[in-house]
Amino acid sequence: MSKLSNDPNQLGPVSYEQHSWDARSVYASRRAVRKHLGPYEAAIAPEIATLDPVSILDSASLTNGDEATQYLTRFDEYMATKWGDGSGEIAPMDSVLLRTESASSSQIENLTVGARQLALAELGERASPNARLVSSNVHAMKTALDLSGKVSTAGILEMHRELLKGDDPGAGQIRTQQVWIGGSHVGPHLADFVPPHHTRVPAALDDLIAFSNRLDIPPLAQVAIAHAQFETIHPFTDGNGRTGRALVQAMLRGSGLTTRVTVPVSAGLLVDTNRYFAALTSYREGDAQPIFDEFSRAARFAAVEGKQLVDDLDAIRIGSASRIKARTDSAVWRVNDLLIGQPMVNTAYVASRLGISTVAAQTSIDRLVESGTLTESTNKVRRRVWQATEILARLDEFAAQIKRAGSAS
Repeated sequence: MSKLSNDPNQLGPVSYEQHSWDARSVYASRRAVRKHLGPYEAAIAPEIATLDPVSILDSASLTNGDEATQYLTRFDEYMATKWGDGSGEIAPMDSVLLRTESASSSQIENLTVGARQLALAELGERASPNARLVSSNVHAMKTALDLSGKVSTAGILEMHRELLKGDDPGAGQIRTQQVWIGGSHVGPHLADFVPPHHTRVPAALDDLIAFSNRLDIPPLAQVAIAHAQFETIHPFTDGNGRTGRALVQAMLRGSGLTTRVTVPVSAGLLVDTNRYFAALTSYREGDAQPIFDEFSRAARFAAVEGKQLVDDLDAIRIGSASRIKARTDSAVWRVNDLLIGQPMVNTAYVASRLGISTVAAQTSIDRLVESGTLTESTNKVRRRVWQATEILARLDEFAAQIKRAGSAS
């Protein structure tokens, strides 16, 4: 077992310790069991509570990080200026960015879903299994933002509970068993990485939280290192990646880098997942440079492409409004704005969100059908659903754009 470093100017790689393993109780072939006999090695995460990120990152990367931070703050200011001041429009725009972040974070875990299916899931309509999982990720992100004042174990557990509730009995609970990444279900011996033994997780989380709540660290470096440390600890049996990226949003909001909107940083990480995973591996080897560089690139991508996305959606909204023929006090104008954040609607949803009668909601929907903004996506007498096709197409195009960026990188 290697010795942990307490030097604040040195990260140090993970060290390892041996634990016993009994593969004979696992249903598997004798040949597979033989490969997993005897002790295995589990990681011990380095302590980072007093780590000084500035001393372990090179000056060029720190400069790039500062520029990426400025991109984030300018994007946040742009959104607050254009859609703030009580206009009410920032809410649907932030809903778009929140779902984009959630969908991208889920896609990193190979949970892919189109804009239409995700909108159906958010509406409470029948949707694909992946759409329901991504919808849960949306709620986990919302929880992260609500709890962004200070990072805590309770807050992290609440994010995880929102992510996996109803799907995993371990939702919102720190794991009480060994987990591993890659390899075989029989045991951890052939795994790509074996996170710390579950008995070490609570103390490792305390150390992470102490680091995450410090006020003397450049925010983006703090976020990148905290995320990599969280993924190294792997405190849950499932959902660690998505919870760890929800933690990113909580820390961005808590640090003040974002104040009004969700910046889709996961979309930037999704551009090259191989590079992102390699950066996490480098962190475990004691090198925080690659994960910080990844977050700097991701933040810049998120700010630039996120602004383009909301500008395009606003142009669609304005175009739709120009086709509406109604009194200025008609609810149809508010429904038109609402579609940005929820591009599939039914009468009950519109009535509930806007506090109007179902009759007024249906009248507004009919007006938007007449103007060509909405089309009915069901052929049912009951539970009718309408979709804003142009908005859905732009959201799907954003997902395709991330793939193109990955191919070009």
